Amino acid sequence: MKYNRINILGLGNVLYGDEGFGVSAVNSLQESSTFPDTVHFIDGGTQGIYLLDFIESADAVIVFDALIPLNYDRRVYVYRNNELPDFIHRKMSSHQMGFSEMLGIAKLHGKMPKKIVMIGAPPKDLELNIGLSPELALLLPEAVEQARAIINTWLSE
Repeated sequence: MKYNRINILGLGNVLYGDEGFGVSAVNSLQESSTFPDTVHFIDGGTQGIYLLDFIESADAVIVFDALIPLNYDRRVYVYRNNELPDFIHRKMSSHQMGFSEMLGIAKLHGKMPKKIVMIGAPPKDLELNIGLSPELALLLPEAVEQARAIINTWLSE
């Protein structure tokens, strides 16, 4: 196996509707999966820079988050290694400030994961309430399946 540690991070605030997309996605993936012990699931919430160790300690990382591309349709977006720098510097999510800082610090420390993937969808409802909007709830299974396929590919390498 090429990857000794794969971390799956879910970012977001579950108290603000679709803002909790990342946490909902990581929880759904964990509940519906039987991956080996090398795959770790982390509810990162809104901890930002405090999640640095989960980036630096991993060979591969998937991050789920609610995100808003510049021009978008309401669908699932998947960004990989070389697509991330341009993507995260546009600050499409309130967590990306912390996420982009984490990647910069990990790079300075020489501890960047071999693979980084961000999976997310544009939020519809950011009001104070628990649970995803019907529109985002419909996208959750696709985001989870995208991650599952990526993890299975990594595990088979």
